[in-house]
Amino acid sequence: IHVSQDSPLVLQSDRNVTVNARNHMGQLTGQLTVGADAVEAQCKRFEVRASEGGKVLFSADEDEIVIGADRLKVTGTEGAVFGHSVETPHIRAEPSQDLKLESPTRSLVMEAPRGVQVNAAAGDLKATCRKELHLQSTEGEIFLNADTIRLGNLPVGSFSSSSSSSSSSSSPSSSAPRQTIYELCVCPNGKLYLSPAGAGSTCQSSSNICLWS
Repeated sequence: IHVSQDSPLVLQSDRNVTVNARNHMGQLTGQLTVGADAVEAQCKRFEVRASEGGKVLFSADEDEIVIGADRLKVTGTEGAVFGHSVETPHIRAEPSQDLKLESPTRSLVMEAPRGVQVNAAAGDLKATCRKELHLQSTEGEIFLNADTIRLGNLPVGSFSSSSSSSSSSSSPSSSAPRQTIYELCVCPNGKLYLSPAGAGSTCQSSSNICLWS
């Protein structure tokens, strides 16, 4: 069946249009059905090729589905949903767009036998959480290497000598010099606090910070 050049070929039916392929024994080997609700193809392998070069753009069989286009773009508002796992060597966002990894209801886990590297070449790296942030190394060390390391919002404990009450918290007199240097102290439970620096160590295990933490 053919038509003259630049003319369409129209196959029309009140129900559907079905194209069957059979082998030499008359057995059905492939079928394409165009119906009112769907287009169905039944075959061992289904392929969509580019008009130039014959590159396979889409193929499907019982074992796998292959998309050979240079870019796969999902325009749905909910994105792409994968019921099990996704295997890929590279995940990146579009130009001028942020890349966001999010697990709204459960946890987000990143594991690799040879390490996980997070790098921000031209910006800040920020980690925030609602409850506790744990940095743990089971066999190695946690190494902080920076020009400036700041520990913000550390509580300031009160220091008193043995001759005075340990709970003394009297405010300094107006003539007393302003305290600008502090000592970083660690409680037995690991909590950090600041203590006014003196000639000797002013850290105390009985500090109000340690007792009430």
